[in-house]
Amino acid sequence: MTAQPVYHQGWKLEDVRWDAFDPAAVDPTLLAAIKAAALVEYNAPDYVTYLKRVFRDAGSRTLGDIERWGAEESQHGRALGRWAETADPQFSLEDAFARFRKGYSPAHFNDLDAEGSVRGSRRAEMVARCVVESGTSSYYSAIRDATDEPVLKEIAGRIAADEYRHYKLFYDTLHRQDEPEMSFWRKLWVAVTRVRESDDDELAYAYYCANVPADQEAARPYDRATYSRLAARTGMTIYRRQHIQRLVQMVAKVVGANPHGLLANWGGALLWRVMQRKAASAA
Repeated sequence: MTAQPVYHQGWKLEDVRWDAFDPAAVDPTLLAAIKAAALVEYNAPDYVTYLKRVFRDAGSRTLGDIERWGAEESQHGRALGRWAETADPQFSLEDAFARFRKGYSPAHFNDLDAEGSVRGSRRAEMVARCVVESGTSSYYSAIRDATDEPVLKEIAGRIAADEYRHYKLFYDTLHRQDEPEMSFWRKLWVAVTRVRESDDDELAYAYYCANVPADQEAARPYDRATYSRLAARTGMTIYRRQHIQRLVQMVAKVVGANPHGLLANWGGALLWRVMQRKAASAA
């Protein structure tokens, strides 16, 4: 296996080798997925505001960590958006994002009077965040390994490394809380619930706004089922076995299971079979 470059925290957009872009290596299906991912990543400020409400009295260290996490997530969106604009000059990150923001805003983001986590506790919130970072780290690792376009390969590698560091950040934050410890089954329930939320409107609507021009909205109205399926299509086909196993191991660790134990091995094998079936049906 080819050794991957080591990307350190704190990189900037100007660190990316933009001049290595190869238009002949752009895959249209992957391009559509990157456009959608750019919007989701760019939307990090809403998550920062929400998490800072949840951890409002947790101290400067935690609040500072949340701010830095949000800044890095927003940069992911800008990097992916710049790449997509390079690959498709008709795409505009800012225009697509404005449409996305107008049509997607979860209730718990807008309820400024709410103080607690929608997960029920700060620990549960961090379990859910670790699940998300597990998924994004594996997703961008899969993109890195699937694409032949040099700039996207670099960007995906940088983002995958950041997302893994974010997982470790939230994992450490989880275990710093002075709340009562959560049971294994409670953590598993939070994790499963968060995974199921991947079918909500966020990614589906991002895919719609990123790939359906504003002047075609009337002829091609948004339908969650349709665009959720289209958004998932790329993920179903680019994953390799090692990406799935790493994802399951990271989730297993945060819920308190042995990441190299029987449960994680069975879970990885089961998820891999499910992904293969979905990939076959999406082809």
